[in-house]
Amino acid sequence: MTYSEVFRTSNEPEVVIRRDLHQHPETAFLEYRTAALVAAHLDGLGYGVKVGPEVMKASAIIDPPSGDEVKTAKDAARATGALDEWMDRMPGGQTAVVAEKRFGDGPVLAFRFDMDALPVNETKSDSHAPNAEGYRSLNSGRMHACGHDGHVSIGLAVATQLYGAEGFTGTIRLIFQPAEEGGRGAQPIVEAGVLDDVDYLFVGHLGCLLPTGKIAAEAIGFLYASKLKVVLTGKGAHAAMGPQDGCNALLAGATAALNIHAISRHADSPTFVNVGHLSAGSAFNIIAESCDMMVEVRAVTEDGHNYMLRRVREILTAAAQMHGATCDIALKGGLQGNSNSPRAAEIVSAVGAGIDGVEVVPEWPIGGGDDATRMIRRVQERGGNAGYFLIGSDIPAVHHASDFDIDEAALQYGTQIFVNIANAILGRQ
Repeated sequence: MTYSEVFRTSNEPEVVIRRDLHQHPETAFLEYRTAALVAAHLDGLGYGVKVGPEVMKASAIIDPPSGDEVKTAKDAARATGALDEWMDRMPGGQTAVVAEKRFGDGPVLAFRFDMDALPVNETKSDSHAPNAEGYRSLNSGRMHACGHDGHVSIGLAVATQLYGAEGFTGTIRLIFQPAEEGGRGAQPIVEAGVLDDVDYLFVGHLGCLLPTGKIAAEAIGFLYASKLKVVLTGKGAHAAMGPQDGCNALLAGATAALNIHAISRHADSPTFVNVGHLSAGSAFNIIAESCDMMVEVRAVTEDGHNYMLRRVREILTAAAQMHGATCDIALKGGLQGNSNSPRAAEIVSAVGAGIDGVEVVPEWPIGGGDDATRMIRRVQERGGNAGYFLIGSDIPAVHHASDFDIDEAALQYGTQIFVNIANAILGRQ
């Protein structure tokens, strides 16, 4: 069944589509099934649809997928309903979809919806709703553990309701973004110019510990962050016959990890650091020749973030030198802080108050970050208004947990808030 058929036949299309997406999670830059189905539905409605290089600058993609990864993702997507006519237009992981309809002269209004899942194994607990209701992830090691399946279903419902709107002026632009997790998907879209003429941009997120029935006019507490992949290279040797001839990359990694976690914190900004992965060595009696690490730093302020990043780099370099190894550090993603436009928050607060069963709160902490802040900043730099709000959803576990889930009752609230924003800005008469 296509998504167009779902909207024609179901009383709860957001739920049906969300569950379909939950069964078929796809990670960063490999969202071929999701993107192809989204593009097909939007095209069928009559939107002008652009994908791939039309809306993503390839040179701005950090760590793009390999050709084999893309082929595997496309094969899996094709087997579950995705059409080659769309996937063929998305080379090298350029899976963004942008749909637009111009109603006439007036402001350009954009909404962003993220599409990617996480490398998480979904719980097998019988109490987990996707297990109990039969829509758990079919892709081992991948899961929609942050609500992006709900965001896509909301976006498609909004598109369906708005296309035939009467009395609108201006332009509606719907941005379906890949690779939000890890902070890599927004920048290629920004550099392709998709936000350059936008007057208003709104981004919403489900959950974040905000209960169902509440809307936060502003998400606050966005953290600056950088994610680093580190390779320490030493020299292998026999651990008894000639350890003096080796350079132990494992010890360099361990030295770095301990000292990274011991960095003095910044007095003017809460800061965070984590060595999330450390792997080295091959046998009991061989000096480890290489060591792989994944390191993340976060901070409330840009100064705090830059301080932590500088200290991490210094420690990695010094630890490598101490043990006679070399060190390669690659940036694999990052996030910016955020400041919402007051006008955007006012609009969300005003239109949210008109939804039955919804209570609007002024602000709520996001508890992390989102690279949509890069889009928000671009719109603001060019004189527009942009904001990030939260859609309350009861959740049984925190985001990114194996038993994360959303309250599907929140999906209709999410659809309605976006539709109401469009009504307020594009001026239904």
